[in-house]
Amino acid sequence: MSDAAQPTAAEVRAAAEAVKTALDRHLAAVERRSGEDDPAVYDAFNQLAAAAEAYDELLYDRYDEVTPFEIPDAEDSMPPYTGPEEPNALSVLIRRDYAVAEPQRLMAQARRIEAADDEGVGAAASGTVHGALGLLFGEFEPDEIASRHKEFGLEEGDSTLWVTAAEETPDPGEWLESPFEQVDAQHVVCRFDVSAVFDEEFDDGMDDDGVDEDEDEVGADGGAGLEDLEEDLDLDEDLEPLRGRDGEPARLDSDR
Repeated sequence: MSDAAQPTAAEVRAAAEAVKTALDRHLAAVERRSGEDDPAVYDAFNQLAAAAEAYDELLYDRYDEVTPFEIPDAEDSMPPYTGPEEPNALSVLIRRDYAVAEPQRLMAQARRIEAADDEGVGAAASGTVHGALGLLFGEFEPDEIASRHKEFGLEEGDSTLWVTAAEETPDPGEWLESPFEQVDAQHVVCRFDVSAVFDEEFDDGMDDDGVDEDEDEVGADGGAGLEDLEEDLDLDEDLEPLRGRDGEPARLDSDR
């Protein structure tokens, strides 16, 4: 943005004062609220959100700085909660997306799992990406995979976690065939989303030529070189998969 189009320091200061005023109005409305759905609180909330968003935009345009506040988009927000006031049960729904960024690394990890399997279960499954994924998610906890995804040749995509409320716990096996098809969005107590759409469009790690300064050297096929891959895998030989309470490898759904 050119200097001519930038807001003045006075405009940024005025926007900051507007946020302070909106904060006071919101607190006063909350203190005088007449019920859970008091329209005065709702209006004060929207005014505060609008003032904060305007200040954030002006602050960035003028000083290339942002605030720590994240204003929810009304179009993307969840519908009003209509579930039980005092839930007796809850369900936690998690979805994590990954891209298979380095198939050779993934299959190398799967071969290690096969080699450590004394019973030979899943032998030769590591020769395909599909089989390697089955071995990986059958051996490691999803949280372990999330924290070590680069080691497994995966690249993180979007992820979300929903906590839904219920009156009672479903019967055993009741929803296993279609676990995500009967979710009532109005029973969601809270949700947590992670996505690249929330990140800035520019990458501070890029140099003047548009190359990531921290990017590892790659082989001719665009993936990690085989020698580097073998060295990386050797460094991880002391890492063990998580085990269930019975001592057996934990078995988990790979589509969560």
